[in-house]
Amino acid sequence: MKIKMNKFIPIYEPLFGGNESNYLNECIDTGWISSKGEFVNKFERVVADFIGSPYALSTSNGTVALHLALVTLGIGEGDEVIVPDLTFAASINAIIYSGATPVLVDVKKDTFNLDFSKIEKLITSKTKAIMPVHLYGLSCDMDICLEIAEKYNLLIVEDAAESFGSEFRNQKLGSIGHAASFSFFGNKTITTGEGGMIIFKDEETYLKAKVLRDHGMDPVKTYWHNFVGYNYRMTNMQAAIGLAQMERIDEILEKKIEIASYYKSELKGVSGLNFVVDTEYKKNTYWLVTVLLDPDKTGITRDQLREKLKEKNIDSRPVFYPLHIMPPYLKYDSGNLINSKYISENGISLPSSLSLSEIDLARICAEIKTIIS
Repeated sequence: MKIKMNKFIPIYEPLFGGNESNYLNECIDTGWISSKGEFVNKFERVVADFIGSPYALSTSNGTVALHLALVTLGIGEGDEVIVPDLTFAASINAIIYSGATPVLVDVKKDTFNLDFSKIEKLITSKTKAIMPVHLYGLSCDMDICLEIAEKYNLLIVEDAAESFGSEFRNQKLGSIGHAASFSFFGNKTITTGEGGMIIFKDEETYLKAKVLRDHGMDPVKTYWHNFVGYNYRMTNMQAAIGLAQMERIDEILEKKIEIASYYKSELKGVSGLNFVVDTEYKKNTYWLVTVLLDPDKTGITRDQLREKLKEKNIDSRPVFYPLHIMPPYLKYDSGNLINSKYISENGISLPSSLSLSEIDLARICAEIKTIIS
């Protein structure tokens, strides 16, 4: 068979197939397409069991999952929440939605995650929580996070949007903090199109969030509202897709790790191309395989590499902009956010789609080695 070597290779695309259509047809055939269908509760239970935490609450997306988690934990006006400078804007937006003030902290250059050595000097009497973001699938140093949280009596709200299935010391991310959020957007490890999930350890907090998620309405007395709540519910159709995806979660995670291993093996000799540092006590599920260029060694900038890959029909993505340089967040600049800026300027996410074949991966690596020579 003749292989068309110039086909377009996207950076990611959701894995569909399997039983998604069967689940969706069941929703349509029974008429349960909104948030009252049986698949919502089933999806929540499956995710809770997978994460190893007693309570999971589905939401309409990952951003509102973060917001609802913060509000339910009592974080609001007058409070401060520590958050990394290098993350997607949903992290900081959720804090602002709650009425709290974000405190931006730099990240480590070798992991892209929160630099906990820079946190304590930013803690004040107003600091109420830390939001560790497990960027691109790699866990933060949660042992240090827990130590700081205990020392200063702080809450931990994990932003695990990009790290479904990742682990820290054999514990699933999302099960470590007081609450955690996942995103099931179309490009995530598993997807429901849109959608999210909050993980709670405490039943009382979970039940409160469940009421707030549904307009603050009394769970027994219909149309009676005890609180000003939100419409943050997941639909039965979204949950149906999520259940189908969870049926093959092991296969999905295994393929993600295989893709990353291939890149590491084939590109290990490329000077100036650095992968994030993994350790034996962190299981990285590689939502996106992201590398950091040293332009002094590669002889090419990140943007030049992206352009040359584009010419070969290979998609890529830049790393997120640091929050502190964008207009809505300028006032939260805490200074000394050097690594966030460097990684943003020099980081690149390579194609990480589950549909990638070994031929695709070989072509990508060959093109990178030809460009950086």
